[in-house]
Amino acid sequence: MVMTGGTSGFGAIAAGRLTRSGQARLILGARRTAPDGDSIPLDLTALDSVRAFAAAVRERLGGTPIDALVLNAGVVRPDTTGRTVDGFETTFAVNHLAHHLLVRLLLPALREGALVVLTTSGTYDPATRAGLTPPRHADAELLAHPDHDPGRDPRPRKAGEQAYTASKLCAVLTARTLAGYPTRRLTALAYDPGQVFGTGLAKDLSFPLRTAWSLLGAPVLGRPLRRLNPHFNTRTAAGNTLADLVLGIAKPPGGRLLAALRQGRLTWPELSELARRDEVARALWEDSGRLVGLPVR
Repeated sequence: MVMTGGTSGFGAIAAGRLTRSGQARLILGARRTAPDGDSIPLDLTALDSVRAFAAAVRERLGGTPIDALVLNAGVVRPDTTGRTVDGFETTFAVNHLAHHLLVRLLLPALREGALVVLTTSGTYDPATRAGLTPPRHADAELLAHPDHDPGRDPRPRKAGEQAYTASKLCAVLTARTLAGYPTRRLTALAYDPGQVFGTGLAKDLSFPLRTAWSLLGAPVLGRPLRRLNPHFNTRTAAGNTLADLVLGIAKPPGGRLLAALRQGRLTWPELSELARRDEVARALWEDSGRLVGLPVR
């Protein structure tokens, strides 16, 4: 198994479960040494680091196929001013482009029937009314270069929210493409853990928002909120559910690929209208490939 986002938050809980399961070896891509699994350096803000990580994974495995690829790492920023070393908007680059490149590079190493899980968010769908500005589109060129987007929200915070929710729409669209990949039989899932406070996701936000995020993740403050809002979940519930999906303990009903955790219970909702559009998924795959220097197919 290969995983990103497994060193903190609910991802670390999932990584611990996967390691203790004894079912497979876990390789984690991370900036720092992970408490569970084997670590290989990975910086998702640099595409060269993604390429080096993919090469190191294949070398370390020595031809052993990958059973599961878990793309869980993510960020949210207060605006869209950040740029990676490759010149792309940071939220979109980390949450989508780096993972797009990684899955494309590791596709030949995935065993037939392998599982790919991409962490998304209910905020990708306007119908969830999750509180963040929903995405307007999944145009990779405009998301990578928001200064070129004539419809970008001029308010920095709203633009930052939209960059995040659009990147999570891209996770669902990527899962759709992988589920129907023409040359490889795969199981692809988009996992929505709900709102999980107390993780490292908010580390780039303002001090008041970081403080609130941390406090709401505490058991005493978070428990009454979780009773009122079905989208709120604990780190433990989110991490264990992710592990259940990867280990095959929780399996999708026929034709479903979006797994959503609601008040600690796994559900399988319909995709949003935009996520169901074939031409949107196809354009995102092709344009993302071009942005990271890969062929269209």
